Amino acid sequence: MNLRDIKKDIEYLVGEFIDDCSLFIAFNPERGTEDGLAKIIDEAVDLYNDLKDKANAKVEGNRKAYFNGIRKELVDGLDKLCEKLSKEVSK
Repeated sequence: MNLRDIKKDIEYLVGEFIDDCSLFIAFNPERGTEDGLAKIIDEAVDLYNDLKDKANAKVEGNRKAYFNGIRKELVDGLDKLCEKLSKEVSK
């Protein structure tokens, strides 16, 4: 895995999650004004910014372990966001 792939994965996966949130709001405009969905989207943007900053940081030492940690953080963060979105949608 290289840095370019990690950055593409971050952009694609977080972008798709935000698109899913936006689609839910588009199809359910009466529920789109709730603060819950806006907070979830804000958390996704924060995750994106945090991971991109980490990916762009200068790495000292074991690059492979560092980038594997970023990938794990991406998957874990998106998993938590998906759970929050699921709870919000099921209300």
